[in-house]
Amino acid sequence: MMYFVRPARLADLDALEHMARTAQPVLHSLPHDRRALEARVALSEDSFRAEVDFPGEEFYLFVLEDSDTGKLMGTASIVAAAGYADPFYVFRNDALIHASRELHVNRKIHALTMSHELTGKSRLAGYYIDPSLRGDAAAQLMSRARMMYIAANRKRFTPEVFSLLLGVTDENGMSPFWEAVGRKFFGRNFADIEVESGGRSRTFIAEVMPTYPVYVPLLPEAAQRVLGEPDANALLAYEIHLEEGFETDRYVDIFDAGPVLTAQMDRSVSVKHNETRVVREAPAPHGATYLIAHNGADGEFRCVLGDLASDKESGAALSQAALAALGVREGDTVRCVPLHQPQDEQSGDAQ
Repeated sequence: MMYFVRPARLADLDALEHMARTAQPVLHSLPHDRRALEARVALSEDSFRAEVDFPGEEFYLFVLEDSDTGKLMGTASIVAAAGYADPFYVFRNDALIHASRELHVNRKIHALTMSHELTGKSRLAGYYIDPSLRGDAAAQLMSRARMMYIAANRKRFTPEVFSLLLGVTDENGMSPFWEAVGRKFFGRNFADIEVESGGRSRTFIAEVMPTYPVYVPLLPEAAQRVLGEPDANALLAYEIHLEEGFETDRYVDIFDAGPVLTAQMDRSVSVKHNETRVVREAPAPHGATYLIAHNGADGEFRCVLGDLASDKESGAALSQAALAALGVREGDTVRCVPLHQPQDEQSGDAQ
């Protein structure tokens, strides 16, 4: 059995509709309405096939497939330019200075200001893995295959990429931050607005949310504690992003205060450690695990996990199952990136 990532197709519509209706939290990249979902998948197919010189309204939808059964086990997407039609809204965490010479007071106060500075930047979105999959291998593959695609198709995306992760909610789906801020302005439940928001790019956000700074010390402690914190269900995704080279930024989600992570593509693992290797058919060696990707004709793309020798000159020795999943044969070239970097390299990059 082998899992591989590929672009979604209209033939996947039934499986994608099931994921859209059952996934928690809500997947903004997969509308619940079947017609809207079909249009979304069609846009993705067109985006993969299109000749693109700079990012625009393209949307790329990927799926994780079980090679033995053909069952789809996950999905994730890339938005080429977030907020292409409407601004993409987040809160920017600013430090404001309040000072009085007369009173000898000089205080730095954190305040949240609504911002659309991330509008136009490429965004990783819509990540979902079937709950039956355990361990982080499939999760790593589903998430980081997107970065492998971006690394191979730089003109389609912006130099900086960002990702918004789920903020803290309780077992009933209640967000402490939403209760303290969002509900005061919308008067509705968090889950309802999540569906309506369309991924933080709806004009009603600017119409309803506060335009003046929200002073953090005035919020309840429960809301302050979750600022920039990922939900327990998002911790694995958070760690995967950090390993890829994403960093926490000064932005948080406008609804649940979840973390916004950003990465400069030139400093990401998928670019810095990207190797091109020649394929040869052979039993997989006992080596390190790599992300292995291939861009085919007419927008085709495949990505798998496989063991490779550390010596680049030895090529990419792939099993028949891996060859079939990637759609390659001996003599073709693939892009390879180690799944995990040595600890000392990770420490060096962080300095």
